[in-house]
Amino acid sequence: MKKILVVEDESVIRTALRRLLERHDYQVSESGSVQEAETQHNLGDFDLVISDLRLPGAPGTDLIKKAGDVPVLIMTSYASLRSAVDSMRMGAVDYIAKPFDHGDMVSAVQRIIADHPTPRAVQEKERIAAGDKPQGMAGVVGNCPAMLSLFDHVEKVSPTDSTVLVLGETGTGKELVARSVHEHSRRAGKTLISVNCAAIPDTLIESELFGYEKGAFTGANASRMGLIEAADGGTLFLDEIGELPMEAQARLLRFIQEGEIRRIGSVHSRKVNVRLICATHRDLQKLAAEGLFRQDLFYRINVLRLSLPPLRKRGKDILHLAEQMLQMHAENLGKEVMSLSPRAIQAITTYQWPGNVRELKHAIERAVILSDSQEIDNEALGIDLELVNINRIRGQQGITTTRQHTGGSNSDPLEDLSLEDYFQRFVLEHQDSMSETELAQKLGVSRKCLWERRQRFGIPRSKSSGATRRKNTALGAQ
Repeated sequence: MKKILVVEDESVIRTALRRLLERHDYQVSESGSVQEAETQHNLGDFDLVISDLRLPGAPGTDLIKKAGDVPVLIMTSYASLRSAVDSMRMGAVDYIAKPFDHGDMVSAVQRIIADHPTPRAVQEKERIAAGDKPQGMAGVVGNCPAMLSLFDHVEKVSPTDSTVLVLGETGTGKELVARSVHEHSRRAGKTLISVNCAAIPDTLIESELFGYEKGAFTGANASRMGLIEAADGGTLFLDEIGELPMEAQARLLRFIQEGEIRRIGSVHSRKVNVRLICATHRDLQKLAAEGLFRQDLFYRINVLRLSLPPLRKRGKDILHLAEQMLQMHAENLGKEVMSLSPRAIQAITTYQWPGNVRELKHAIERAVILSDSQEIDNEALGIDLELVNINRIRGQQGITTTRQHTGGSNSDPLEDLSLEDYFQRFVLEHQDSMSETELAQKLGVSRKCLWERRQRFGIPRSKSSGATRRKNTALGAQ
């Protein structure tokens, strides 16, 4: 799938262009300025950049040099011959005037991408011709730049004995990364012990990690080896290390510094040879600054860092993962080959996936189990596509849902609304000044969906809306 970056400060135009291109099977990313395009994207990852000429800050033509071998198509509402000539002289591959015809835009995009193949496109074509599959490691696959960088770093850090800190949101696959590091290390034939620090009560974590001698405390009827000692010669993976109590942190620090542990109730220390891999979804540096995590321990474990991107930032990897999971679950349940409907694909690629890969896996598994059809729809996935679109529009307007809101009492009251409440309030506040088409566009839904939701929430169309608009139009003409 060809990748296009749209750089346009008008959100309505940017969204309309993205939808137009997505309907023609292009993968589209967006930016509102040249600076935003540079900081949020690697321009070399795209097959085409479409940019408005006049943008906040630097003009769109600045992207021509920054994009290198990637062709740049310039748009402008100032349809003058001088603008066209200047843009082409600076290296723009073509020029199109706004408002543009949808057919003309699609034709221009198809022609430019066909006539100006980028190095990325050539490599992709060669990879497909060679029958390569997406790169990855055991249980983790992906082709987006962040994942390719991760695979490269895993390959470099695995052969060492240095401590590794794996960072990433919950559900991104941190344990799979730790397992891959172990399996590609010199300790691959030894034991890998995994410990979820958040799942063990504070009162038991030290005895679980370091072990204890008989009689060390009430109930200690026999000596017991700790998990660190059990991992001797191999690897210890401490998941969610940010949840480790301060007392256990002090003991862990001594183990890292001295390479030895002492069981609870014992006066003798034992030497152990253990490689440590830690993981967390929290900001340990911030916790250390707040006194909630030992700063010296943070410095000890922050040697080699591996960062896992959230699923929502993995581009086309999302759809590939979904299709892979779909076939896996279908095979496990003895079902025929299943596919995703267009609406399911749209839902999967636009939903934010706060639970990341784990949430996607559960959604696909549930859909395969409950679906009687060979085609999975967005409803089977449990995703309300229209609410996803409304939420995206709210995000563009800087409004968050109640679940996401963390502001104080002086925040905008709109931030405390649910998506349904926001829909009702937006319609009631704007229906006198907007047509049904404009309302639907602003909310990111179809006119049919707008009508259906009016019926569901009991919001009649304003009788004055047409008269108000005609009056405003007449006043504007005077």
